[in-house]
Amino acid sequence: MRFYLSALAGHRRGVLILLGWSTLEGVPAFFGGKLVGTAVDRGFAAGDPLAGVLWLLVFAALAVAGALGRRQVFARLGDVVEPMRDALVTQVVRGVLNDPTHRRTPDASAVAMITRHVEVVRDATAGVLVQARALLVTTIAALVGLATTAAALIWLVVLPIVVALLFFGLLLPSLAKRQRDAVMADESTAEASGAVLTGLRDVAACTAADEAHHDIVAQVARQARATVSVAWANSLRATVIAIGGFAPVVLLVAFAPPLVASGELTTGAVLAAVVYLTSNVNPALHGLASTTSTVVMRLMVALKRLQEAAPRPSEDVGAEVPSDGEFVLRDVTFGWSPDAEPVVRDLSLTLRPGDHLAVVGPSGIGKSTMAGLLTGLMPPDEGRVLFGGASVDLVVPEVRQHAIALIPQETYLFTGTVRENLALLAPWATDSDLVEAVKMVGAKPLLDRLGGLNAPLGHAGEGLSAGEAQLLALARVYATSASMVILDEATSHLDPAAEARVERAFARRDGILVVIAHRLSSALRANRVLVMDGGRPLLGTHEYLLKTSPLYGQLMLAWDPVHHEETPLPKR
Repeated sequence: MRFYLSALAGHRRGVLILLGWSTLEGVPAFFGGKLVGTAVDRGFAAGDPLAGVLWLLVFAALAVAGALGRRQVFARLGDVVEPMRDALVTQVVRGVLNDPTHRRTPDASAVAMITRHVEVVRDATAGVLVQARALLVTTIAALVGLATTAAALIWLVVLPIVVALLFFGLLLPSLAKRQRDAVMADESTAEASGAVLTGLRDVAACTAADEAHHDIVAQVARQARATVSVAWANSLRATVIAIGGFAPVVLLVAFAPPLVASGELTTGAVLAAVVYLTSNVNPALHGLASTTSTVVMRLMVALKRLQEAAPRPSEDVGAEVPSDGEFVLRDVTFGWSPDAEPVVRDLSLTLRPGDHLAVVGPSGIGKSTMAGLLTGLMPPDEGRVLFGGASVDLVVPEVRQHAIALIPQETYLFTGTVRENLALLAPWATDSDLVEAVKMVGAKPLLDRLGGLNAPLGHAGEGLSAGEAQLLALARVYATSASMVILDEATSHLDPAAEARVERAFARRDGILVVIAHRLSSALRANRVLVMDGGRPLLGTHEYLLKTSPLYGQLMLAWDPVHHEETPLPKR
């Protein structure tokens, strides 16, 4: 709620403008009954129909002014609502990305938060600014107008309204709980469906279609029950408000004639009270109650859920500074859930500037997870990952981002020039620096073919092959000052000769090179090799592992023998 209010307060000018136009919108509600009553008392009842018509024309003019005010409210609404929505989306995404329990896996519940809860807040805010605001202004204006026109009748209106609102207030906690249950049921359904859809191969492999179907059906049934419960609560609310709105009309019919007969009220004053009641107060009461129980209630529940997903600030995050460029993993264990088998188990490793490490193992064994641990994107379940003596995930973000570069298999190129793409991570780099980086990774022929650094690139490198896009991504990182470079199958679309050139180029840089191996030739070029097989990882030179690791020997035997002439670089 604090963040929501601060987001609205950041556009205080827009809110004040809305209030100004709301005042104009409330003018007809304040003067409507007065003008109708005056038209009767001083016009039609006094034998002067022309005067009565003129008073009604004044009322019509004020109604036009009120309509103008309402139109301006809609015109200005986007200036307040849309920036607030963008701020909430940013907050949710930041919270999901900083929540270690998500583990970088698809999160259907987070998608539900953005597509449902944020949109609920957006629509509810617009509803409050348009409906609740207008109804509140109308109700206050009408009651004040009624009090100044027919004071003797004010208690007939206010008393039943107050009683109805008291009962309505007692129903709100139950309604809020049911609304929250409905929201949670929506999220659970989205999460269960997303888990099944993203794991269809596993469901088929385990012949678990019946279990998956039963789980989704159960969640849908829970969602249906929660929705029906909300509907019952709303029907009770509507009954209370209907009674509270109808009672003033009954009291007015019962008590107004004797007051007119005694001379305490004029016919015009009674008619003014009828106008205020039927045209303003009664509809406003229904609308305000409806808005409160639906729009405002949904707003409060959605904000509560978004608050639960918001990132929790920590005073320790980003506070540490590494003393050197050494990386140390001490007894690191990591699993994707508390019940799952760890994909990294009891790993201890020291990487110093000049080291060249290749990580090999079967597909899906956890090699990319190793990269995530080194970069600090994922904290270990047990053990520590240290960068210069500091926990890597607690290092000052700016320092970590400049020191560590992870190049994934999926290449990111954007619409712009070749220079803009290459200098994305090194804005200080000169043209000479960029061209040198291109040469070192073997992309100079590609640069010449494109037309140089000023050549345009399309969205996602449109027109480039996957290998050409990878070369540009590699040159982009080569131009940086990163002291730790991790190639996570970043050369998978290059031929073996091009891959070898890239790895040797990065190995000659000052710093640490970690290669998540796509081909086992990468292991032959490395100083050390880390073998991951689901148990405790094995670390050593190529020759040592051939003698001690059956898995490594099997991988080498299965590898294309044409690349066996590769020889490892000498140790630094």
